[in-house]
Parts: sequence; structure tokens; C-alpha cells
Amino acid sequence: MEQASGFSMTEQDILRHLLDLEAQSLSLVTDAQAEADRRVAEAENRNRSRYEERYLAETAALEERYGKEAAAAKEDFRRQLEEYRQSLETMPVDRAAFCKLVDACLEGDF
Repeated sequence: MEQASGFSMTEQDILRHLLDLEAQSLSLVTDAQAEADRRVAEAENRNRSRYEERYLAETAALEERYGKEAAAAKEDFRRQLEEYRQSLETMPVDRAAFCKLVDACLEGDF
């Protein structure tokens, strides 16, 4: 028995079934894409959290090391400066030689 469209009832049933399968396939693909997007976003968030934890831990360790090394450098500088001051204080001053050098410089004999 043919319908006005030129297709028999069986052909219409087959076409309807194929259209239903296409709709189901589209639904499955859409659901799969949504699940894939969810998993990707979840993995990105997990990796971002790990990165931030490691970054904060590493920067904290570096800042602590910097603080210790800066303090050690300041202490070393202070110690060297004090040693230099003491060496200047203990160094003998030859005033006569200094005055002679100044006179020579002023007279242009240097």
C-alpha cells in the first residue's frame, strides 16, 4: 500500500527509524562531547591546583633561602668592614711623608 508521498508504509517506517537513530546518535555524540569537556576541565583544574601548590612551595623555599643568604652576605660585609676599620686604626701614619707628598703635588713635582 502506497501513501500520497510515494513511499510504502514499510519505507516510511524505515525512514522514521533511521531518523530516530540519527537523533539518538546526535544525542550520544553531544553527551560524549559534554563528558569529554567536563573531564578536560576537571583535569585542567587538577593540574592548575598542583602547579599552584608547587609554585607556592618553591617560591616560599626560594624566598627563605634568599633571606638567609642576604642576611649572611650582610653579616659578612659588616665583618669585613669592621676588619678594614681595625686595620686602618692599627696602621702607622707617617705624617712627615704625607706632608712631603702633598707639597710635591702642590708644587707640580709629582
